[in-house]
Amino acid sequence: MAFLNTTFNADELPASQNTNDFSPLPEGWYTANISGAELKDTKAGNGQYISVQYSVTGPTHQGRVVFGNLNIKNPNIKAEEIGRQQLGELMRAIGLASVSDTDQLIGGNLSINLKIRKSDQYGDSNDVTRFKALSGGVPVMPKKETSAPSDKSPPWATK
Repeated sequence: MAFLNTTFNADELPASQNTNDFSPLPEGWYTANISGAELKDTKAGNGQYISVQYSVTGPTHQGRVVFGNLNIKNPNIKAEEIGRQQLGELMRAIGLASVSDTDQLIGGNLSINLKIRKSDQYGDSNDVTRFKALSGGVPVMPKKETSAPSDKSPPWATK
């Protein structure tokens, strides 16, 4: 217990002007900026994920924030595979060839696809399901070729 050294009266305190809307955004594509990213342990403690915060910049719902998780270590191999595929898609969308720190993701601009996840227990929410580069934005990093191009024609080609 801690004494406040004063008495607060609810009728004398200002009412909240908070008009934040936490309902899910409609499904579809939105432009967004990655405004936060951090590595977290799973609730079970046997995996890790990157928690990403996206600030919507358009075409509607500017200023709204949505969150997404990318599994990077998980005992469920399929969950880890999907999470790593999504991380790769996100990185290509913001033009990063490699990432070693979650801070490198922050500031990236991209398009995100939102779906609505229905839940009676927690209320409906958005899932970030896809990523793509903005048109006219940062180019997608091309994959490096594994071998040098050959000047020789393939054996089946006619000369």
